[in-house]
Amino acid sequence: MGRTVPTYRMASESLFQSWNDYRRALSQEDREAFDRLSDKVRLHASACSVAAFLDPLEGALLSILLEQEKELERLRKRA
Repeated sequence: MGRTVPTYRMASESLFQSWNDYRRALSQEDREAFDRLSDKVRLHASACSVAAFLDPLEGALLSILLEQEKELERLRKRA
């Protein structure tokens, strides 16, 4: 039997696909930064699956914010 609800990984990839025109319009430097953000979302896909967000954007934004916070903390410790 097939799934009636897509997995978070499938939903997030669909979200990235919907942003593809935006991504293509970015400069090369911005596109690379955008891709790094996408990687941050993929890093936390398992946690987002457990949380069962109704909107995949919610998990994507939380994943990005979490990784940004971790990076800020790494930078604070270095300074």
